[in-house]
Amino acid sequence: MHPSIIIAALKGGSGKTILSLGLVSAWREKGFRIAPFKKGPDFIDAGWLAFAADRACYNLDPFLMTENEVIHSFLLRSKQSDLSLIEGNRGLYDGLDLDGCCSTAELAKHLKTPVLIVLDVTMATRTMAAVIKGCQAFDPDLNIAGVVLNRVAGSRQEGLITGAIEKYCGLPVVGSVPKLKENLFPERHMGLVPFQERDHAEKAISWAKKTVQENLQLDEIWRIACGSQQIEELPQDPGLGANLIFTHQPLRIGFIKDKAFWFYYPENLEQLEQLGAVLIEIDAISSPELPSLDALYIGGGFPETQAEALAENRNFRDSVKAAIEGGLPVYAECGGFMYLGERLLVGDRYYPMVGALPVDFILQKKPQGHGYTVLEVSGPNPYYSVGETLRGHEFHYSKPVFTGDEHLDFVFKVGRGHGFDGERDGVCKKNLLATYTHVHAAGNPDWSRNFYRAALNHKKV
Repeated sequence: MHPSIIIAALKGGSGKTILSLGLVSAWREKGFRIAPFKKGPDFIDAGWLAFAADRACYNLDPFLMTENEVIHSFLLRSKQSDLSLIEGNRGLYDGLDLDGCCSTAELAKHLKTPVLIVLDVTMATRTMAAVIKGCQAFDPDLNIAGVVLNRVAGSRQEGLITGAIEKYCGLPVVGSVPKLKENLFPERHMGLVPFQERDHAEKAISWAKKTVQENLQLDEIWRIACGSQQIEELPQDPGLGANLIFTHQPLRIGFIKDKAFWFYYPENLEQLEQLGAVLIEIDAISSPELPSLDALYIGGGFPETQAEALAENRNFRDSVKAAIEGGLPVYAECGGFMYLGERLLVGDRYYPMVGALPVDFILQKKPQGHGYTVLEVSGPNPYYSVGETLRGHEFHYSKPVFTGDEHLDFVFKVGRGHGFDGERDGVCKKNLLATYTHVHAAGNPDWSRNFYRAALNHKKV
């Protein structure tokens, strides 16, 4: 069977990400091809995992995707690899309801993958065995296959916990990481700083690799991963190109990717390519102007960290505004939405942005929207049918404020989440749709079809 393993914990902040990065990097150094995955919608950890593995990291999210879509993505992306590693999120059994819907445990059972628990043992000994025993009894169908102790104070604590877990739980302890005096992975908001902003990203990954090599039993963890079971998937839909009319000349769809805008689920871009689009990567900081395109996609990121550089590139900003006024199909998510407003307020300074929408975005200290979203399409737009229900994810600290009397056409009614103001999201202007919600194309392939169709219609004009 194809080896696979899920790195889980009892809560967030227990060390899953650092140890996952270390394992990926250590095995890669040995010559193994590791396929990285991130459970849930998180894009920062996924970016670090992709950097460590030197290949794309794919999100597996039971809320945004059906069980079969999760399985299909996992099997497809695991091809041409020696082992698949999935980093869980939050606590092992944490889900959206009392039954643990969309939890890491549920994902592990879907994929029939062994679970390795990273256990924060701060100020505890034998009680840790009771905690692990409780996890085993809570869901006997879950394959908890090993434990790594983290933040261990000394050899006595390590020996007591290891002996208790092996005696009472029948599980191997395959690593013991001491309390680390340094951490080369600084955090912002509620997660790691994106690796794109780290001047010493390779140094940080090397540190994680060394930590794992010195404290974890790599061969034993690989043996645990070999305990994966075979999974089967149901047939997929007839294909992305169904009911689409293609052109002899490939469509040119641009996407902005730089230090400010870098969050794109890989499937979103891949599906556009599968439909026949030629993707044009654009840097909003250094490009003199928007190139000739049939459509433009602006993903998420942290434009506030590059606000001055974005503001200084006035020619590019003006060319984006002119393209929107000219009817170019544009789809903007979160950070891309912020970029299209009038100004961005960071601290006590305003930075001019594109100015396509009469909105200022003000950075707040607390999240304004964080978590899954459910949207009902309530207004006409180029990309979704009225009455359709969308599932997505939002994560933003910005608060939008109207700057004028211009009417804004909102096309989403918020059923779950916050969006623009807790009730609405999705601003539509001509062929522009800007929203705080990120849509995952693996769970909503109509997004890529409709975006491609809008670009095709624009090309015919």
